[in-house]
Amino acid sequence: MNDDQEQRIVRVHQRGLDGLCTGCQVWWSRLAPYPCWQVEWATSRQARSLTVSLLGGSR
Repeated sequence: MNDDQEQRIVRVHQRGLDGLCTGCQVWWSRLAPYPCWQVEWATSRQARSLTVSLLGGSR
């Protein structure tokens, strides 16, 4: 690997605002299903948990 190749890697793999590599996020976003089902799962789980806690039930 030469210096030019190393510099290209360093330019692409920069930390974003969330601390994760922006180059890798772009690459993985191509492989992830759209829309992201994890968001739906997490929000429905939060809603169920909130409902249970408001009704006084156990998890």
